Amino acid sequence: MQPDIWYNGELIPHEDASIHVLSHVVHYGSSVFEGIRCYQTDQGSAVFRLDAHLRRLFDSAKIHRMDCGYDLEALRNASLRTVENSGLASCYLRPVIFRGTGPMGVNPLENAVNTFVAVWEWGAYLGKEALTEGVDVEVASWQRPAPNTHPTLAKAAGNYLNASLVKMDAKKNGVTEGIMLSVDGTLAEGSGENLFIVKDGTIYTAPTNASILGGITRDAVITLAEERGYPVEEQSLPREMLYVADELFFTGTAAEITPIRSVDHYEIGSGSRGPVTEELQDAFFDVVEKGHDPHGWLTPVDVSADARDAPSGATNGRAGDAAGTQAEEMTA
Repeated sequence: MQPDIWYNGELIPHEDASIHVLSHVVHYGSSVFEGIRCYQTDQGSAVFRLDAHLRRLFDSAKIHRMDCGYDLEALRNASLRTVENSGLASCYLRPVIFRGTGPMGVNPLENAVNTFVAVWEWGAYLGKEALTEGVDVEVASWQRPAPNTHPTLAKAAGNYLNASLVKMDAKKNGVTEGIMLSVDGTLAEGSGENLFIVKDGTIYTAPTNASILGGITRDAVITLAEERGYPVEEQSLPREMLYVADELFFTGTAAEITPIRSVDHYEIGSGSRGPVTEELQDAFFDVVEKGHDPHGWLTPVDVSADARDAPSGATNGRAGDAAGTQAEEMTA
């Protein structure tokens, strides 16, 4: 049985969470959303950076002039309640604010705004072995939109039509993921992940004005890297930096920290996970698996004892299995 879904203030059965075919979101992609992980740590279940994710959700909604009628505290409580009710000691959370029924047409101002929070089990996003062995990727033929095309800092559903094209091409071409360039030809991000480059002991990543999403995990990784003495530079980067990098890795809620072993058939470094990537993975999983949380990134959630004792920890990303490929098209 699938977990109940929180919908406009109440928990409803999974199978009852439906919308009308004439909802604005169906025709125009008018929704904003978040992807959040709840981990089964050694101290119990906890949601990773819940408040930061929800602040970004409200920022996305504000940019798109969507007032859902709830404040951050209400959606925080809704998220925790949905996890508690699910019985899943570790899971993936998906809060969504979307435009529903009303006048048909591009103008959405008279359409109802609805909110839901769903949870499901989800393992390693890019594959069971990806976190240790790395993934093969390509530079995508599709690029990120220009900064004044539409707001890319908003995590909006319509933005992911671009990402879906990149992901489908990568799969058709026999690789795991694509890396998009910005409108000026510099590096941006993957279809659902932020990108980092390690070169001569410095870590580089694209700035947010390269039309990337300001990732919550990206921010956490920058913090962890700087604490370990690595300089981190946010700057425009040419495509060829990919090929001469010592290490490359993706970050994201779903991807966590995933090494990249090749790009366009160029082997990266030794062709396996590099030492910096591994050190940052260890630091990250020390937080989300061991529960060592000096930054206050974890929000405890009271899942039932039966659920906590069950072998559902396999849905933590590092221990993920087939659940990780259940719904493979999410993001940073």
